Amino acid sequence: MVKAIVGANWGDEGKGKITDLCAENADIVVRFQGGANAGHTIINEYGRFALHQLPSGIFHKNTVNIIANGCALNIASLTEEVKSVKEAGVDFNLLISERAQVLLPHHVMLDTYEEERLGGKAFGSTKSGIAPFFADKYAKMGLQVWELYNDDLLKEKLQMMYEKVNITMKHLYNKPEIDYMDVYATLKEYAEIIKDHKADTGAYLRKAIKEGKNILLEGQLGTLKDTDHGIYPYVTSSSTLAGYAAVGSGIPPYAISDIICITKAYSSAVGEGPFVSEILDAEKAEDLRRRGGDKGEYGATTGRARRVGWFDTVASRYGAEIQGATQVCLTCLDVLSYLKEIPVCTGYEYEGKEYKDFLTTDKLYKSTPVLTYLKGWNCDIRGIKSYEELPSEAKAYVEFIEKELGVKITMVSNGPARDEILYR
Repeated sequence: MVKAIVGANWGDEGKGKITDLCAENADIVVRFQGGANAGHTIINEYGRFALHQLPSGIFHKNTVNIIANGCALNIASLTEEVKSVKEAGVDFNLLISERAQVLLPHHVMLDTYEEERLGGKAFGSTKSGIAPFFADKYAKMGLQVWELYNDDLLKEKLQMMYEKVNITMKHLYNKPEIDYMDVYATLKEYAEIIKDHKADTGAYLRKAIKEGKNILLEGQLGTLKDTDHGIYPYVTSSSTLAGYAAVGSGIPPYAISDIICITKAYSSAVGEGPFVSEILDAEKAEDLRRRGGDKGEYGATTGRARRVGWFDTVASRYGAEIQGATQVCLTCLDVLSYLKEIPVCTGYEYEGKEYKDFLTTDKLYKSTPVLTYLKGWNCDIRGIKSYEELPSEAKAYVEFIEKELGVKITMVSNGPARDEILYR
């Protein structure tokens, strides 16, 4: 069976925890898109980890973990990540697609310089080089892993690449030019680091499907950060959808039979862009932010404070529909335990009319939330081991959201640790 685990919202929904949990019964876990620009926080018997490129099945020694062709492979970042996991005593199996594109040092530079140039009109990039990386990939100027092992081709390609890059460095950003031979030397070091992990992962996965193996496809970020269907232009530069998982991993689309869509019991977002259900009262926002997640609502990659808001049924329903969710997991329910009354955004008011459908970016900026108020349970629910034991108000909250989404909520998380999950 092939399952995809994806986010319904802006990212940071808790996909890492659910992938780590589900990986116990998986033969293979695959990262099919994204790069080191967002992290998945995992808490288990080995400690607390923020994984940026390693698949979240890395903590299960019998699971094969794959960084697939759809990823932006930052080898420098990956090396540090592997080191931290190994130091925790984790023994793992990792394969890297020979067709994966390699993120180069100038991608990070260009990302950083462009945000500086834009100033107050910046997109809120993590400055991980993702937009310049994908620009090169689709302009056919990028490098795939297999190219690192062809010296003559690599030198020729780098020379051509940096003729163009250096024009931008010098004349747009007024920064020093880059010697392509310095980049060549760095890439040869990278090639040595990953040589024992590179493989034809697409062929490996297609064979595994024929053999009936259990495969998890792990997405990064969420629906609203998708290049085509998100809050453009405040999006990432790759598709965050389960529909892309087949392309990003090299398997047939019909092989994916189950799509688990993750959403928080409230909303959070990193970066710029419209956020209709955002809590604008600074004190109330900080109260929720401080209680959120396992160490508050702060980005796993950037450390910056996330914007927070009430659960948005319009955005979440849209997210689940675009993802093609077959089931939903609701995370962080315990975070709301301090509230006696919980607002839920059930519609958008735009130019005097209420909308239940997700709108384009310009309209979202001018929309205000239509709020429905539900009774809170106002008691700690961590430590509860079954859904039936939850306070009636907590169950009513879950069931209200389920009805709004139109998809069965099969799992409810009542704490950040791997075992803090309630099945319905």
